[in-house]
Amino acid sequence: MKSQLAPYRQVHFGKVDTLRQDLPDGSILLTSNDSLGSYPNKMGEKLIHWAKVRPDHTFVAQRIEGVWQRLSYQATLHKVEALSQALLNRPLDVDRTIVILSENSLDHLLLALAAMHVGIPYSPISPPYALISSDFGKLRHCLKLMTPGLIFVSDGERYEKALTAVQEDIADSEIVFAQHPPLKLKSTPFAELLNTKPTPEVEAAFDRVSPDTITKVLFTSGSTAMPKGVINTQRMWCVNQEQIVRALPYMSESPPLFVDWLPWNHTFGSNHNVGLALYHGGSIYIDEGKPTPQGIRVTVENLRELSPTTYFNVPKGYEELVPYLRRDKVLRDSFFRNLQVMFYAGAAMAQAVWDDLESLSVESIGERVPIITSMGMTESAPAALFCNWSGGFSGLLGVPVPALELKLVPNDDKYEARYRGPNLTPGYWRQPELSASVFDEERFFRTGDAFKLVDPDDANKGLLFDGRIAEDFKLSSGTWVSVGNLRAHIVSQSNALIQDAVITGHNRDYLGAILFLNLPQCRKLLTEAGILAELSDLEVMRHPKIREKISLSLKNLNQQAGGSSNRIARATISEIAPSIDLGEITDKGSLNQRAILRHRAELVEGVYGLEPQNHILII
Repeated sequence: MKSQLAPYRQVHFGKVDTLRQDLPDGSILLTSNDSLGSYPNKMGEKLIHWAKVRPDHTFVAQRIEGVWQRLSYQATLHKVEALSQALLNRPLDVDRTIVILSENSLDHLLLALAAMHVGIPYSPISPPYALISSDFGKLRHCLKLMTPGLIFVSDGERYEKALTAVQEDIADSEIVFAQHPPLKLKSTPFAELLNTKPTPEVEAAFDRVSPDTITKVLFTSGSTAMPKGVINTQRMWCVNQEQIVRALPYMSESPPLFVDWLPWNHTFGSNHNVGLALYHGGSIYIDEGKPTPQGIRVTVENLRELSPTTYFNVPKGYEELVPYLRRDKVLRDSFFRNLQVMFYAGAAMAQAVWDDLESLSVESIGERVPIITSMGMTESAPAALFCNWSGGFSGLLGVPVPALELKLVPNDDKYEARYRGPNLTPGYWRQPELSASVFDEERFFRTGDAFKLVDPDDANKGLLFDGRIAEDFKLSSGTWVSVGNLRAHIVSQSNALIQDAVITGHNRDYLGAILFLNLPQCRKLLTEAGILAELSDLEVMRHPKIREKISLSLKNLNQQAGGSSNRIARATISEIAPSIDLGEITDKGSLNQRAILRHRAELVEGVYGLEPQNHILII
């Protein structure tokens, strides 16, 4: 491809200097030889700093009724101080916390910053727990852990059903709404809090906030049925921002501009992206689009108008964006004009999507914009590794950030990644037993992830993800199956027809798979084949053309398998979407392998039936 010959856009990345130490027990310790710079004691110091240095510079903006409503740093600080006083006027503390039920919004961010400003823990809980769930089990679980004294909702009417369902758990909570008061519940308008006059009490409370003060509790599902509340301290957030800028010094050279949809109840959207904007005096424009066929249209309109300096998304978001970039020159030129880096996380990016992005970049600006990623987790605030160089490839995780120790501990034929450093959580909110279980005797955090070195002789070439330790299993032959890698290969071989897969075969003679289809891509294939009739989702999943293409992709996979641990013998297409209530899908949108296998035991047994039914694909 011509794009592979084009130069990369020049970007100031940090130095890559990784030290390797081989330990007596067979573990490998990797650390950065780069020192960590100075960092603030609390993120509120950055808001105060930029309100003085860049008072009129846009910090956050949201499109409301078609018009961008912008808050400057100075205006943000004034509103945060007013809200801080309103919070101090209420009986709120570590025992009576703040819960936010809201999509990304100006009010959401202002309240979050105010809570952190005066040291009251808050938790932004995933909106689907309240808006999509049928039993509100996860919402109830989070509320019981948080014991909120104040619950903020973006829309009182939308959230009233959920609040009514959990009323016994929030009887002592004040409900604050941004718009549309709940019809049957007592509530307070958010505007009333904003109209509070600050007193010297706000500054005194801010002065008491220390690096150990809890800023927020971020709930993460992980591989368990119920969410865990990850404690985030001021130190974690501030340290991690400085770790990131050591990897990406270009961030501090001019104010960054982000156009971002990633939800603030996740560490990627809140700690990482909002944190980067605040830390460097940049601007974050709230994108109300989503990485879906419908939601991407909103994102496209925003990107046609705004030119980001760094663009953050999940691989699915880039996949949805590529066709628009290909056919719309105005959009393409706007997107790449000021872009220094395309950043993806959350999953591996298909190499075809990677290649398309590079090609489109060259077409627009004559250079390749570097594509990079990071590896981390909610518990590490989040960045632990960074691929901070041009010329990488999909799946390359990079090297440890400064001040973080990465220990690779042998686990059968893999290495489990464990982290230790100042950006690591002290534990889980009000779950001491769980907190104690995730740290080893040297206080390294057990991630459950497996990593491997790209080059065992050169740690600077980075690491690769090697699956989840807990997901892997053995066939009846005793052969280990690397579930994460196999799932990724199945998806990549399918030309995007398969969204994800769950691997079966524990103590069985051969591997099977439960497949979850990418319905928009399946419909596209049928349309291109001249099958234009309106089909239901079920008819699409059962269409012979779809089954034929998927069977062919799995056969191609098997031809490259090289052994039973990578060869799918039978597969079935799941006709029922994964359930958030059953824990089959996390709030991040990823599948929970263990939960699906547990709740769909009959489907698994069908894969291994002596006389396979028609819905089973024999590969």
